[in-house]
Amino acid sequence: MKRVLWVLAFVVGGFFIVRALMEPFVIDFSDPSSYAEDWGGPSLIGVLLVHMGPGVLAAALLVWLVRKNDRRKKAAKDDA
Repeated sequence: MKRVLWVLAFVVGGFFIVRALMEPFVIDFSDPSSYAEDWGGPSLIGVLLVHMGPGVLAAALLVWLVRKNDRRKKAAKDDA
């Protein structure tokens, strides 16, 4: 069950990360009407926060979890 949750977390996190990376290429910064109706609109900062924020949080969380898991394995190896 734990492995399934890890895979699910990486898939969902990966989706948010890819979405955050693609967002600057999808909207037209010089045309406010291209993002005014999006979530977080009509301001550009709101749109970027809503669309890129979860990706940034997912990337930070995944890096933190991988580093935590790495430290735990290293500590177990040193104890043995």
